[in-house]
Amino acid sequence: MSQPSIATLAGRALDAGGGILRLAPNWVPRSFCVPGRRIKLHPDDYYALGAARGGIDERWFASTTPADNGPLTAPHEGQSWIVLEEGGGVERVLLRDAVAELKGAILGEKMWAEHGRWPMFSKFFDNKGALPHHVHHRDEHAAKVGQLGKPEAYYFPPQANNYGADYPYTFFGLEPGTTKAQVRAALEAFTKGDNKLTNLSKAYRLEPGTGWDVPPGILHAPGSLCTYEPQRASDVFAMYQSLVGDALLPEELLWKDTPPDRKGDFNYLVEVLDWEANTDPDFAAHHFMRPKPVADPAAMAAQGYVENWICYRSAYYSAKELTVLPGRTVRITDGAPYGLIVMQGHGTMGGWDIETPALIRYGQLTRDEYFVTEEAARAGVIIANPSDCDPIVMLKHFGPDNPDLVVEN
Repeated sequence: MSQPSIATLAGRALDAGGGILRLAPNWVPRSFCVPGRRIKLHPDDYYALGAARGGIDERWFASTTPADNGPLTAPHEGQSWIVLEEGGGVERVLLRDAVAELKGAILGEKMWAEHGRWPMFSKFFDNKGALPHHVHHRDEHAAKVGQLGKPEAYYFPPQANNYGADYPYTFFGLEPGTTKAQVRAALEAFTKGDNKLTNLSKAYRLEPGTGWDVPPGILHAPGSLCTYEPQRASDVFAMYQSLVGDALLPEELLWKDTPPDRKGDFNYLVEVLDWEANTDPDFAAHHFMRPKPVADPAAMAAQGYVENWICYRSAYYSAKELTVLPGRTVRITDGAPYGLIVMQGHGTMGGWDIETPALIRYGQLTRDEYFVTEEAARAGVIIANPSDCDPIVMLKHFGPDNPDLVVEN
């Protein structure tokens, strides 16, 4: 018997979920990270891919983007799979392939016409320590290596932050008054031990239930809170700090995503930086985010839910936190397609049972991650919470130009 086509499988999955697609957990290792162990993976599975691949400290959501993890990267690593259960069996199809086949039926005609793909993803980043001060390139520099620039945002979910791990502070940008010569000197010292780049920066204490927006070109050294990260569909970056804790970084990460003809040119590394944004004296005022109600809080509560914008400073992506109160059933409408991850509680969403697992084995399926098509989002998703004490909480990640969002700069 011949295998059904991608279009057939994707169409059946779309019909089975009433426009809501179930996604499988999508785990990503990083060789230069130590897992913070707050993303519900079983304790025996954080190194399930072997020591050479490093620990699993990321889970990617609604991703059509491959992870860039060097020569050992597995096929489709970082890309989300749609799950279809029929007749006692399980079929899978890549979200990337389903979008390519069904186009506007998943994304809506406007997004498909403008982007030809799902142009964002989100993730949990769960590192025990801080990351090095690094940068994601702007479009003009990313294009030189065939990639897109990468803006990203952070939100620190309370449910995933029962402890702060080793260093719950993030360095952002550079102190006002820092010179390009100072930065270049630090980069030139990368292979000599600690290049002390963060001496030129400032750290901010991280607070669960809040977040930050980080446009491309800005240096940042993410701290050790478990972080929900909506971002543009790209994995472009370069590490500018040479020593974190007691670990030295390989020089290849300094020159990652530098065009071959500019490798060794420290002036180019400085050019990659958005200097004005990095040295902004009002950096926190322009990038910090506290949750903002989507509508009048009292009116929402009367209808059985509370919803807040949690990422709202970029046109490339946005995110909401939705809470459905105990014992309530609600219909939630949105003007754009979105992915979601359930953080707390259990109940139903459309025709799906949804639940928050306590522990997940590597390779195990769950019922906590979904993708809602534009048509289903506009029609309204019915969510029922049968609990008399526990709310349902989910995080929803949207693509560019969300018609419901007024971008705050």
